Amino acid sequence: MSFPILITGAGQRIGLALAQHFVAEQHDVIITYRTRHNAVDELAAQGVTCIQADFSDDESIVHFINELRVHTPKLRAIIHNASSWDSESKNDDYAALFDNMMRIHAKIPYLINQHCQDMLEHSDGYGDIIHLTDFVVETGSAKHLAYAASKAALDNLTKSFAAKYAPHIKVNAVAPSLIIFNEGDSEQYKHKTLQKSLMGIEPGCREIINAVELLLTSDYITGRSLAVDGGRHLK
Repeated sequence: MSFPILITGAGQRIGLALAQHFVAEQHDVIITYRTRHNAVDELAAQGVTCIQADFSDDESIVHFINELRVHTPKLRAIIHNASSWDSESKNDDYAALFDNMMRIHAKIPYLINQHCQDMLEHSDGYGDIIHLTDFVVETGSAKHLAYAASKAALDNLTKSFAAKYAPHIKVNAVAPSLIIFNEGDSEQYKHKTLQKSLMGIEPGCREIINAVELLLTSDYITGRSLAVDGGRHLK
């Protein structure tokens, strides 16, 4: 029996690419989304279970877990992709910014992992939890202080949950730097950003898909963070 893969924040970009990949592999997929883009409608038309969730408070998380259990008793994996790239330069309410970053990147994965432990424990092989963190976990970020701190918290939760849930559930992280540019990024910004890694390319979402597949198929990797950064740590 193959249980569904849950991907949070899968309405666009990396999360959407992951959902499309698993659909193409004929795997059952459940996603969460905050805003219903056309891509969500397309996923729904392909049989993906799409659950609207803004996770704005603790009650909304509990409501989501209850709705999730209506759709499936078990999960093959949870991929925590939901994220926000807010920064101090764009939001001078520093207290609210910090709380929001910690809620999105640490508290929500923490609560979902806690509530879904039984859904990931089953006789059909391992269950998996994969956190999408960030290259800045290693370095910090002078321009995204709260964001970097919250992703570092998620990295630490990777280790803690791996120890708690072994050996039945593997818990790992994927830590990317640049994967895909945003629409509207200037050529100057793109050139500057590409120079930050040894490889000097915009690799595309396939690199994250490959990393996730490696972690899902491994029988022996847990509590680790897989860097997908083009050698940026050496620049």
